[in-house]
Amino acid sequence: MIETAQLTGRTDHHVTEIFPGHYLHREVVAPYIQLVERAATAGIDLRMASGYRSFERQLAIWNAKVRGEQSVSDEYGRALDLEGLNDLDKVFAILRWSALPGASRHHWGTDIDIWDAAAVPAGYRLQLSPGEYSPEGVFHRLSAWLDTSLAGDQSGFFRPYLVDRGGVAPEPWHLSYRPLADKYQAQIQIDVLRDLLGRADILLKDILLSDLDEIIQRFVQPGY
Repeated sequence: MIETAQLTGRTDHHVTEIFPGHYLHREVVAPYIQLVERAATAGIDLRMASGYRSFERQLAIWNAKVRGEQSVSDEYGRALDLEGLNDLDKVFAILRWSALPGASRHHWGTDIDIWDAAAVPAGYRLQLSPGEYSPEGVFHRLSAWLDTSLAGDQSGFFRPYLVDRGGVAPEPWHLSYRPLADKYQAQIQIDVLRDLLGRADILLKDILLSDLDEIIQRFVQPGY
């Protein structure tokens, strides 16, 4: 049984620092290194943009987007103006690209956002946008390599948000270590999330709580 603190990002004792400022679940470190080594043989310098993320960090991202301090993107990755949206539409717009605090797969340390340092010059400003991974984008070769190397692969990694199911927008940069992530996914409890969000200093709380069932169905249970 996985403790709720791990599920909701309120502890980091299950993760380890793989390089400065970036953490993974201890059981994911070896498979990730193996994936990096395999990518290197194809000329890809696989790097991690984000691994484990705490509840507090995800909460800060959420609140900054609600306040307009961080941009919110439309389905094409372009900046979206939230001013003309009602509160529920604001919630759905943010959830397309940013996970609900307490329900982010990054809380588990099983999921990573990746890019290819060999494809861009030093100092490149990483965006993690659909355009970067499109056929015309700088990371298309990485995306194509993942299409091939993860198909029927024994590494355990897959891309949970590769297809648009009407919830989270496609994220070709997002990898998940299925053998462990599926165990976390299976233990998500809506009552635990409801209690956590009810006690948190989170913006748009009333909408989140009143529509939590739909939010979980659309944005937390991907149905892959």
